[in-house]
Amino acid sequence: MPRRVFATPALFPTTTAGSLPKPAWLAEPNRLWPPWRLEGDELAAAKDDAIVLAIKLQEDAGIDIICDGEQARQHFVHGFLEAVDGIDFDKKVEMGIRADRYKAFCPTVIGELKLRGRAHAREARLARAHTARPLKFTLPGPMTIVDTIADAHYGDRVKMAMAFAGLLNEEARGLAADGVDVIQFDEPAFNVYMKEAAGWGIEALHRAIDGVSCKTAVHICYGYGIPANIAWKAGLGAEWRQYEQFFPALAASRIDQVSVECIHSHVPMGLLKLLDGKDVLLGVIDIATDTIETPEEVAAVIGQATQHVAKEKLVPCTNCGLAPMRRDIAEQKLQALAKGAALARQKFGK
Repeated sequence: MPRRVFATPALFPTTTAGSLPKPAWLAEPNRLWPPWRLEGDELAAAKDDAIVLAIKLQEDAGIDIICDGEQARQHFVHGFLEAVDGIDFDKKVEMGIRADRYKAFCPTVIGELKLRGRAHAREARLARAHTARPLKFTLPGPMTIVDTIADAHYGDRVKMAMAFAGLLNEEARGLAADGVDVIQFDEPAFNVYMKEAAGWGIEALHRAIDGVSCKTAVHICYGYGIPANIAWKAGLGAEWRQYEQFFPALAASRIDQVSVECIHSHVPMGLLKLLDGKDVLLGVIDIATDTIETPEEVAAVIGQATQHVAKEKLVPCTNCGLAPMRRDIAEQKLQALAKGAALARQKFGK
């Protein structure tokens, strides 16, 4: 079937960081890692239905670059890991992640890592078949994976990260062949391990995108709006300058796009200048509050960013995923994102 064409706005096309709330009939609502309501073939069919619904909700809201909403994944990291051999999910180890910001029981790498087959072909192909708009698909980044899993085999974080990067590359090449237009690697660990991010973190991303034919992005926000993250951010001071330590390296990297948390954050907008040459996925929707942004608030953040980033390089986005939110709140925030970008085109498009 020939691919339909959608006229993406020339300025300020909108997208999301990736995840959306799951319908209550699929999984327990308002949870970051929700239990499934169904099993077996019924669960697989329900996941498909949820992806189609997520696409419809985004299109109705006016979002330009569509995601699958991560509807088939309980967690943004472990959804990929479920397709990887060499991991024992029954051998759980309690470990501090994100520099001990919080603890989690994590599965353990016990042998050589191998991808059993495609991890996300079903979701990507289904999404591609149901939207004419540009399609973005998210994968966990190598550094964030190794920060979210115990190691009883490699004995070296960098070596294990490069092994995961190779598997991510296999999947990313497949996603590009499936018709995905942008592949985004989620790396919240980047603003925790800044020195490493500028070094082997970007090297691992380069391994993950090697030979990938579509655009690539990295998402490096300050995390979901969960209590542990909110408490951590409260202690970061009046200015959040972590990005300053690795933005120059990202600007010199082969990654096409960088996703940055901006609205209601303390990231100095001037730091965006350090990403010269990259598309900036500008966080204009706060995922840590149920308050709905007004179009004027969204447009104002976009306007501030135009002082530091070329207009044609700005892609208004959410600060992070919307997965733990109430579904009605998430829908209204998507609408505010689209309306705010439209207002910004009127105000700043000349």
